[in-house]
Amino acid sequence: MNKRQIGNSNLYVSEVSLGAMSLGTDENQARTIVDQALAAGINYIDTADLYDFGENEKIVGKAIQGRRDELILGTKVGNNFDAENKDWHWDASKSHIKSGVKDSLQRLGVDYIDLYQLHGGKIEDNIDEAIEAFDELKKDGLIREYGISSIRPNVIREYAKRSDIVSVMMQYNALDRRPEEEMLDFLAEHHISVLARGPLAKGMLSNRAVEKTKQKATNGFLDYSYEEMMTMIEKWEAFQSPERPLNALALQYVLHHPTVATAVFGASSPEQLVENLSFLNAAPLTDELYSSIQNVTRPITYHQHR
Repeated sequence: MNKRQIGNSNLYVSEVSLGAMSLGTDENQARTIVDQALAAGINYIDTADLYDFGENEKIVGKAIQGRRDELILGTKVGNNFDAENKDWHWDASKSHIKSGVKDSLQRLGVDYIDLYQLHGGKIEDNIDEAIEAFDELKKDGLIREYGISSIRPNVIREYAKRSDIVSVMMQYNALDRRPEEEMLDFLAEHHISVLARGPLAKGMLSNRAVEKTKQKATNGFLDYSYEEMMTMIEKWEAFQSPERPLNALALQYVLHHPTVATAVFGASSPEQLVENLSFLNAAPLTDELYSSIQNVTRPITYHQHR
């Protein structure tokens, strides 16, 4: 599988990667999915301390046991949670970030994290303090690089200006084209890569597009009404071909922009993983088809979550 560099770092990740949030709690199945992903050439696995209140990191840690050197591991911090009471609050303080990494390392059963990400962020945060925490963790060798997971343009701009982040994880797909409006070119200019989450838009861009849209978009999606969604998805389905399943096309779309390092998809079963791995054998995305997709959808902007 082709690999792309994250920012100017020494981290090179597979063009598609595995988001661990959907792995579930069955350790054997999680190990099967991870094994199959690695066998296919995926080398980046993304989790977060908040997923299942720490349990997801434990599942990932067991699934990668004995295979640490084969992959790049990312996790996140910033949600100070109480696992017993299933409660959490936002905490981007230096003390929480530095204690959070130790907890994640223990749950994952590893000595270092390749990519440590702030799991959100607000403009009201003490951003310099958070940056200081990440810089110290990098200096101490507990993390290799750091980034943020955020869709807030104002927050992203501050980190790009003040810090050494190498990546921003953000929702990006053919339906949610907000990053195209003001973020992708900006990040490219700052040599910061995008990790695109949600590339299949909750399955609405998958091989079961109409079915999933009827389930997930009953009240619309972002700026689109339900009626607009159904019209677009029917046109989207017309792009499907034996050489290019819709799952593959959705992944190809977000990877078209060179600042996107990887498309991070979830898989709750080996079957879902196989559907997304159709990307590997799909016919290349042409500029003509890319333009056709953009003509069917439309650009939207970040009105909220600034």
